Amino acid sequence: MSPRETIDVEVPIEGGNLPGFLHLPRHPAGLVLFAHGSGSSRFSRRNQAVAEVLYRGRMATLLFDLLTPGEHEIDQRTAELRFDIPLLIERLVAAIDWAVADQRTAGVPIGLFGASTGAAAALGAAVRRPRWVRVVVSRGGRPDLADEDLPRVEQPTLLIVGSLDPVVLEVNRDAARRMGTEPRLEIVSGASHLFEEAGKLESVSMLARDWFLEHFELS
Repeated sequence: MSPRETIDVEVPIEGGNLPGFLHLPRHPAGLVLFAHGSGSSRFSRRNQAVAEVLYRGRMATLLFDLLTPGEHEIDQRTAELRFDIPLLIERLVAAIDWAVADQRTAGVPIGLFGASTGAAAALGAAVRRPRWVRVVVSRGGRPDLADEDLPRVEQPTLLIVGSLDPVVLEVNRDAARRMGTEPRLEIVSGASHLFEEAGKLESVSMLARDWFLEHFELS
């Protein structure tokens, strides 16, 4: 496969646009939208690494900012918007609608990859766009923050948590019991919350790749 070409895009929202990076292989098996968390952005090194593996697996990826530049500045000072789950869901839904309408990605099955608070946004958006979203993956996520949406999740969902992240692991186990469709919980041995240990992020990437491909092929 040829090197990834980065296509700069903008997702329109009320009052502005959200900048993003679209990577589009020929004949993609699916399109994965990334929902960043905890004050991150489209420049997230970890999510870009996962996106590279997905691209090599014949998947298009969209990494975009859930906050406008002005909102990001506010969040960097106050950390308030990164936990505004309804706002993050709204922004991810806008990106799904954009992808469905854009001629480059129209008709391509959609998956969502959420990290940290972005996992709650991914689950909430999946509930609001069940016609388009086929599959969800969470990395070190906070699915509990999706709260009332959990019993309404219909899509196959993979929850990936590090074994050295006991608080988030328990949160994921509890959220899994509340979900409408039983998710798969993968515990990466020897990994902490950010999967910074050698080879652990690669394990996350391969788990996500295989999960997405399996369910895109079934769609």
